[in-house]
Amino acid sequence: MESGPRADNSWLVGITDRVPPPGDIEREAFPEAEFVFLRDWREGPEAAAEWKKVDALLVWHRRIDRQEVELLDRCRIAVRYGVGYDVMDLEALAARNIHACNTPDYGTEEVADTAAAMIMALQRKIVSYDRACRSYSRGWQENMQKPLERTSERTLGVIGVGRIGTALINRMKPFGFRIIGYDPYQVSGHEKAVGYSRVHLIEELLALSDMITFHCPLTEETRGMVDERMLGQMKPGASLVNTARGKIVKDLDCIEGALRSGRLASAALDVLPDEPPRDHSLIRAWRNDDEWLRGRLLINPHTAFYSERGFYEMRYKAAETARMYLVMGRLRSRVN
Repeated sequence: MESGPRADNSWLVGITDRVPPPGDIEREAFPEAEFVFLRDWREGPEAAAEWKKVDALLVWHRRIDRQEVELLDRCRIAVRYGVGYDVMDLEALAARNIHACNTPDYGTEEVADTAAAMIMALQRKIVSYDRACRSYSRGWQENMQKPLERTSERTLGVIGVGRIGTALINRMKPFGFRIIGYDPYQVSGHEKAVGYSRVHLIEELLALSDMITFHCPLTEETRGMVDERMLGQMKPGASLVNTARGKIVKDLDCIEGALRSGRLASAALDVLPDEPPRDHSLIRAWRNDDEWLRGRLLINPHTAFYSERGFYEMRYKAAETARMYLVMGRLRSRVN
C-alpha cells in the first residue's frame, strides 16, 4: 500500500455518499485535501479507479464491505460520519492496515436532549393527554391519565453510560429520578464522578427500572438484545426509550406484544429496526391512532442527532480526523 502525500503535497479524500458537492465543510476542516465524490465502483473501471486512488475515506451510510476494501490501494484511514460503525467491515480494513474511526461526540447534546424530552413526555403522559383531550365530551379534565406517579418516586435505568448516557444522566438528575446505570465497559468509579447508582447485572436494572433508556452502540453483543426475553424481565408497566441504534431491538413484534400485554406501558423510539419502517401491525396501529395504542408509542424519524450545529460538527470532525492522521500523524477515535 502506498503512503505519503502526492507530488503536489496534497491528499485525496473520497466521500462515499450523502454529502453534496463541493463538500465545503470538509474542505474547511482539511484544506490540504482534494475531495472526490465516489461513484458506485460497480459502474465500471473508471468508477473503481477512483476508489483505488483515495488516501482517506469518509463514510456515511454506504456499506463498506470486503469488496470495497479490496479496492483501497492507497487508503490509510476510513472515518464514519457518526457514532455507529457497523456499516464498515472492521476486520477487512484492519487486514489492509487501514484505520477505522468514528465521530463519537458530534451529537451528544442533541441525542441526550431528545432522550430527556421523550422520557419526560412518557413520564408526564404529555402525548397521551394530547391525544385524549382532542375528543373530550363531558369536561376538560375527564381524561385524567392514571396511574401517574410522582417523578421523584420513579427509577430511571440507563443502559450504556458513555458520552450520551452521561449527558442524559446530568439532564435527568434535577427532575428527581432515582438513576441507575449499567455499562460493563465504563471504568470503576464513573458512577461516583457523575452521580448515579451502578448495577453490575443488566437483569437487576431491568427489574428495578420504571423507565429504561438505551445509549449503547450496535455490536454483535447488543444486536437484537431487546427481545421477548429482555422485555419479560422488565418491571411490569415500565416504559422504554431508544435513541441509540434501531437494531438493538430484535423486531417490532416483541415491542407490540409487550405493549399489548401491558408489560410495557409506553415506548418512545427515535430509531427502528428497519428505516423507513416496513408494513407492520404496530406501525399501522400507530398511524391509525388505534385506541389501544393511543398516546403510548412515540416515533421520531431518526432525527435525535440533528441540529444545525451538530450536523456541521459531524462533517467537520470526520474530515478533521482524517487530516489529524494523514497530516499530523495523530489517530483519534479508532474502532478497529
